Amino acid sequence: MLNAEKPFDPSPALPRRWREECGLVGLFVPGEPVADLAYLALFALQHRGQEGAGLAVTNGLHLDAVKGQGLMAEVFRDRRPNLSGHAAVGHVRYSTHGANLYSNYQPIFAYFSDGFLCLAHNGNLVNARSVRAELERSGGIFQTTTDSETMLNLIARSSAETLEDKITSSLARVEGAYSLVLMTGRALIGVRDPRGFRPLCLGSLKGGYVLVSESCALEAIGADFIRDVAPGEMVIIDHGGLRSRPLGGPPVRPSACVFEYVYFARPDSVLDGLSVWKARYNMGRRLAREFKVEADLVAPVPDTGISAALGFSAESGLPYLEALIKNRYVGRTFILPDQAQRQMAVDMKLNPIRSNLKGRRVVLVDDSLVRGTTSAQIIARLRRAGAGEIHFCLSSPPITHPCCYGIDTSIRRELVASVKSVEEIRAFVGADSLHYLSRAGLMEAVEDPGEDRMCTACFSGEYPTSTDEVFTDEGS
Repeated sequence: MLNAEKPFDPSPALPRRWREECGLVGLFVPGEPVADLAYLALFALQHRGQEGAGLAVTNGLHLDAVKGQGLMAEVFRDRRPNLSGHAAVGHVRYSTHGANLYSNYQPIFAYFSDGFLCLAHNGNLVNARSVRAELERSGGIFQTTTDSETMLNLIARSSAETLEDKITSSLARVEGAYSLVLMTGRALIGVRDPRGFRPLCLGSLKGGYVLVSESCALEAIGADFIRDVAPGEMVIIDHGGLRSRPLGGPPVRPSACVFEYVYFARPDSVLDGLSVWKARYNMGRRLAREFKVEADLVAPVPDTGISAALGFSAESGLPYLEALIKNRYVGRTFILPDQAQRQMAVDMKLNPIRSNLKGRRVVLVDDSLVRGTTSAQIIARLRRAGAGEIHFCLSSPPITHPCCYGIDTSIRRELVASVKSVEEIRAFVGADSLHYLSRAGLMEAVEDPGEDRMCTACFSGEYPTSTDEVFTDEGS
């Protein structure tokens, strides 16, 4: 495990494992331009993945798919699926496992005895290594390096009679985080793992149904929100309408990812009944109660710090003022694949407003501190712009443990809070003071004070599942 004597290394050259945070879209809307609708919905989920995108459409007989590297506008600049169909599945992706390979872009699909099966996945399996090895020993053939293909292979090789039974029996063999959208010529299927790690919601549109990772994508295409897909639920959509069935298996504690509310989800989304914007605003209010400081203004690190900064301002009475202007044409630095790219992106992305900073005492609010290098760059730029004092506040507790359920915090010694004290981190980022939101404060903000429905492993190291296959002495 972690050797605390080793120096903090913000960009170690260690091998990566399957780590994905992605956005999913599925539509079953006969008579409507499903490819165009899926395209627009994926745009609303671009924040969930910027390395690649894909879209597949079926008319029941044939499947047409387009996949590629880059943002949506780049992947689909010259072409989109030209097949008119009644169903579509889309995916935006980022990963940290090896090269950003074309074969790893989703949706992935295979042909077997029941026809074709198309699959898109958000999450990360914690036992994919052993399941894949078992399949390979029995003749299984893989064309990607993703854990998603493990599930596709299991389903295709299942001896169960119906597709629904093939899915449930196959998923009983895997463990970890999986929100899935699957498509055949006749049906669209949505699945959320029994712990509900990753979000998935259901909407209606013009006589059909839509599955998306976040409710903001429903708004983008004019669909009506129906409900969240429940943990351990499978929804089946076909020409007969909508059905639901449980995956089965022993009951487990729900473990929705609390980091979705802290950082990853869009603020205009509602996940499992809770507004992301409201949760972040509440984090800021609780921060202001926990951290009393004499200052002249509260400023956010845009964009994910905005809601919390507004909450801090409302609770403290300090004026809210912008200190940084964001270049909207630069992507999210946290999910870029290496530290060098993250550093260049920060310089291009955020410019200080000198007239708001010169000689002033600033409470700077951000959502979280992962590696610390980005925050150090931002604070240094505010210093150069003339800020008198910088009091750095984070609307989450220290991130001390890697996530094995689908967010890129995969190597523990990359996490500055796992190897440095709060005072050492303050010095590292160059702030006059540093305050993290308490774990109790965070859980109050997300309306889960008993921590009985959310996963907080990145703050506590208390993982809801076994982690034997995903953490090693070298990488954990």
